[in-house]
Amino acid sequence: MDDRSLRDIDDLIALFFSIFDNRAQRTPDWSALSQVFLSDAVISRCDGDSRETMALQEFISPREAMLTGGSLVEFHEWETEAKTFVSGVTATRICRYEKEGRLNGEPYAGRGAKSIQMTRTPEGWRILSILWEDDA
Repeated sequence: MDDRSLRDIDDLIALFFSIFDNRAQRTPDWSALSQVFLSDAVISRCDGDSRETMALQEFISPREAMLTGGSLVEFHEWETEAKTFVSGVTATRICRYEKEGRLNGEPYAGRGAKSIQMTRTPEGWRILSILWEDDA
């Protein structure tokens, strides 16, 4: 694995997590999505035996409303551990994460796991898909 690719992937994932951060009245930078995702990316959330799969805009719209509309404040999530596997122009990152904030005035926290698939494009690494599950 090339150290440069790993650093670039680390930077991409850090940018991904930073988009959903509104601590200290920060306004999330939704324009950064084009630097993170392919336009046809898909995001899937598993919850027990059910799975919800969304196109990128379906995933972003409710989060943008919550993070900019005041219902979810002082929110951020971060990786607690990660492993990245690179093979040619594809990469997979398996990570554990935690999140916290205030949802509708109440403390909100959680943790879970994400599997993030990426591909190298002429513009750099981009996320092709994410599969995540919050811990019960």
